[in-house]
Parts: sequence; structure tokens; C-alpha cells
Amino acid sequence: MAGDEWEGGRLGEEFFTPGSSSFTEFLAAHRPGLLPTRSPLPDGVRAEPGRFPHGTTVLALAYADGVLIAGDRRATMGNLIARRDLEKVHPADDHTAVAFAGSVGLALDMVKLYQVELAHFEKIEGTPMTFGAKAARLAGLLRQNLAQAMQGLAVVPLLAGYDPKAPEGRRGRIFAYDVAGGACEKSAFHAEGSGSPYARGALKKLYRTGMDRREAALAAPHALYDAADDDSATGGPDVSRRIFPLVSVITEDGFERLAEPETARLSEEMVTQRRARPNGPNAAP
Repeated sequence: MAGDEWEGGRLGEEFFTPGSSSFTEFLAAHRPGLLPTRSPLPDGVRAEPGRFPHGTTVLALAYADGVLIAGDRRATMGNLIARRDLEKVHPADDHTAVAFAGSVGLALDMVKLYQVELAHFEKIEGTPMTFGAKAARLAGLLRQNLAQAMQGLAVVPLLAGYDPKAPEGRRGRIFAYDVAGGACEKSAFHAEGSGSPYARGALKKLYRTGMDRREAALAAPHALYDAADDDSATGGPDVSRRIFPLVSVITEDGFERLAEPETARLSEEMVTQRRARPNGPNAAP
């Protein structure tokens, strides 16, 4: 390879030089322009509010078999609805998922890079990362994005996964982050995005230790409904368009996204309950 050009379809020396098992570090050393965390705006320029799509709200909660992670589908540009069917929850590997709030374009690129980062490490090292290392790697990506965050293009992810090395009953793990990459593990549930205060308030009254899958899967749309009720950037279930929250679970068997018929039934059941009790169910005993 000469400069940025391929010669005869052969790989350059950098591909055969021993180094870090981090794909991100490899790109930073040899192709920094391919990193989504490079600054898209000139120094001193801020993104104008409402010019770029932003996504909210996402949440996660631990339950008996693992962890559940969910998100609404709305993306906004200022006071406009930019998308009604955005996917904010993505698998990172077989036992880990990441959801995001914030600048949609950067977030999607960061999720793709994180997926490659985990796969690259496993291929190089011959073993998956520990869950703690996965959380640290995501924090590193966020720190690389700090310049964009300060320019108004922040990404705030939510990491959830099943950790077989954790004590029994605590294998569903959740990490929350700030825009500077600060990581904080949450023991039971958490939510991010502009609707997160209302979603967390709902989860406070609905959550209980040892919930089964159905209880957890019903609590998530209730929490997102409460967020949409008070936050215009969060979308509630759209029954007429058949657009429902994305709900996924991660257990010992791996990542599983609930099929649309199941999320539709849960959402319709939740809406029916709200007709009788608009403010949602009472706190769990």
C-alpha cells in the first residue's frame, strides 16, 4: 500500500505488524479518517439546535433470567419528528446490547464501530472480552467523541448484557455513561434520553427483584409510555402505523429481540390498562 492506495490488491505491512487487539486503535494509527469520532465540524463551530436528528428514550432493567433493554422509536429535529421508526437498540455481540440517545448519525456509526471492536478482539485474542472490559471500551469510544459532544453532537449510550462470571442472580448488568465517557454501573434499572426522568420514575414503582420475562417486558412499555406522556421527543406506541417499542432480552442463551407480534400484544395490553388507569399501575408490593 502506497499512501492511501492499494497495490495489486495486497494488504499493507500494518496488517501483519503485531500490535493492540483494539480495532479502534488500529484505525486511529493507520486510517484515522475512518473513525466516526473524528470531528465533523471546524473548531469553534457548534451544531445548530434542530439541524440534526436526535433520539430518545432508552432503558434497561435486570430481571430473573438476565437483562432487558428497550427504546422508543422517535427521532426529532427541534420541534419536528424526523423519524417514527428509528432502531435505538442493537446487539453488540452474542451477550451484550447497546442502546443510545443523542445524535443519531454519530450514534449509529459508533454502535457499528463498537460491534467490530468486540468481534476483532475475540478473533485476535481467541476469547470474548469480560463484561467489565466491554464497558471500558465503550467509555473509550465516548471519550474520543468528546470534541463533537462539546460542539452539540453528543451520544449517550446504555450498555446491558449477561455476565456469566457475575454472582448468581446478578448476571444481568447495566452500565450508564455521560458524554465524557464516565461509566457507572446500575444495579437494577436505568434510562437515558430526554424522557428518562419519567421512565425512571415509572420503573421505580414497577420494578421488583426477580421479575420474570413477561413482567419485565410489560414494565418497559409502561415506562416508555410515561416518558412519552410528558416528553414530546419520546414516541409512544403507534397502533395505527404498527410501530411499537423495540424490546430485547439478553440471557444465558444470548441476545433475543422480541418479535413484533409480541411487542404489539404487550403494547396493546398496556394501552388497555391505561384506559382504566391513565397514570399507570400502582407500585409493586
